[in-house]
Amino acid sequence: MTGLSDQTPTTIIESTESADKRRLFADDGGTTEFGYEVSVPVRWSDMDVFAHINHARMVTLLEEARIPWLFYDDKPTFAMRKGCLVADLRVKYQGQIRHDESPIRVTMFVERLRAVDFTVGYEVRPHGAAPDSKPSVVASTQLVSFDIDTQRPRRMTPEEKAYLQSFVRDEVMR
Repeated sequence: MTGLSDQTPTTIIESTESADKRRLFADDGGTTEFGYEVSVPVRWSDMDVFAHINHARMVTLLEEARIPWLFYDDKPTFAMRKGCLVADLRVKYQGQIRHDESPIRVTMFVERLRAVDFTVGYEVRPHGAAPDSKPSVVASTQLVSFDIDTQRPRRMTPEEKAYLQSFVRDEVMR
């Protein structure tokens, strides 16, 4: 894994609390032909002065969208709650999303899958937009499966990789 050992992790996700106690969503999402899709409510505090979703808050909403897909107890990737770090994050805005277009629909899929890391692709659309419409926001996050005790990346289990493989999508709507 070239380059990760000399990078400082930007985010470490660690919790011993059951994911079921931390649900933040109107729904838990589900698998669609485009990936895993979940509705994420937009809070009043997520807006900037122009009534658009603030950039930092959009990153938080993307993180919250990943929770039911990857970290709930019934997911094969639930163990990553104890160690998963963000190695790279990219966000591109193609349109505006306003607070009154809540809840936003976040579609997630896997762009790249390797032994210790994977890249999540995101397409964010306002409430009511067609699933195949141009997304207002496209983003990607490289996540690394991480062993907190050894402070090193860990290889994903065959079950984790198989689950993630089922969401690999070649074509991205940009």
